[in-house]
Amino acid sequence: MKILLVDDHAVVRQGYASLLRALLPEVQLREACDGEQALQRVQEEIPNLVIMDIGLPGISGLEATRRLRQRLPQLRVMFFSMHDELPLVRQALDAGAIGYLTKNSSPEVLVEAVKRTAAGRAYIEQPLATQLACNPAGSDGLDPRLRELTQREFEIFVMLARGLPPRQIAEKLCISAKTLSNYQTLVKSKLQIASQAELVHLAIDSGVVRVGLESA
Repeated sequence: MKILLVDDHAVVRQGYASLLRALLPEVQLREACDGEQALQRVQEEIPNLVIMDIGLPGISGLEATRRLRQRLPQLRVMFFSMHDELPLVRQALDAGAIGYLTKNSSPEVLVEAVKRTAAGRAYIEQPLATQLACNPAGSDGLDPRLRELTQREFEIFVMLARGLPPRQIAEKLCISAKTLSNYQTLVKSKLQIASQAELVHLAIDSGVVRVGLESA
């Protein structure tokens, strides 16, 4: 089984890589630190499964997955993220993911998810699967204005709502301050809001972020 693990935090990525190698000795595991490197790794050798984080520098995990699935519709991608907000889970599934798991999961659950998704079977962490079943698309309280955002705009919206300074957002996404400023203006225009306070209230009311949740 060939797996590509994509995560921008080296210590976290190497820790999970070691865990998977220990629990699944048959796995041939490669690593990527961002979306661009993930695209390159898959071009070099197509894995059975890509384990993808959402928050990546440059190309986000959502955008990387969308591009990978456009090139290789048969490619299996499972998101492995700290975030469990339904709007973000839906974004991941809409991008073409076959599974979604949070980093709070036990090693046993991670191994089970990897085996299932690598075999082509969908796997969504049980609490999230229950929430999705109880909140069908269109009934999850997501403001219709948010559905008009592109994946990159949505990603920036989430980071702004979580209170990340613009400079940190620009560095994380590997874009210039001016480009980020243009995105901010566009996002506020699409959402018909004028202030940071309105943006935060919209994110909280829609369940995109929760009070006290830290970004990572």
